[in-house]
Amino acid sequence: MKLLRTIRLDASDTFVFEKPAEPGEWAVSGAFVFWSQDPARLEGKSRAAFRGGFLGVASLGWSTLVQIVAANEADRESLVATLALRLVESFGAPDMDVARKAAEEEVAFAESLCSQPQDTLIAVHRSYEDGAVRESFRTLHPRNGPKPMRAFSFLETEGEDTPQVGDDIDLVAIAGKDRK
Repeated sequence: MKLLRTIRLDASDTFVFEKPAEPGEWAVSGAFVFWSQDPARLEGKSRAAFRGGFLGVASLGWSTLVQIVAANEADRESLVATLALRLVESFGAPDMDVARKAAEEEVAFAESLCSQPQDTLIAVHRSYEDGAVRESFRTLHPRNGPKPMRAFSFLETEGEDTPQVGDDIDLVAIAGKDRK
């Protein structure tokens, strides 16, 4: 079985997101975090999380990239239990039974993203179109076969969409807002 873990190739997540995930956390898509918000009104770091973040389950922080890793049934069970607890504590799930069912669905979706080989990196792009949140995922593969993962060493991408014009994130402007 394979699941998703957060990965940090550089320090950018620490200033792109309000709360960055810690490297190595189990992760899910996290789109549910925005269910009660109007995506068109999101700004700054919340908008960055909506548009390109995976949710680290332990910290409820965000990660730009996740890595496909080997997992066992105990890892999966721990992930489901932790996410269910977070759904009750932080997102208003009415009880653990309801939260556990929702957590099972989120983890099953995360598993469905793990069809590529272990160590493949995945990025997400979310948009709000016609009243619905749409997610597209890209896989990033090392050039010339498997190598140790390093920032900026990726060339090939696979996925249904590429980011649209206007989807660029101005990291300098975001970092400047934090310093004021």
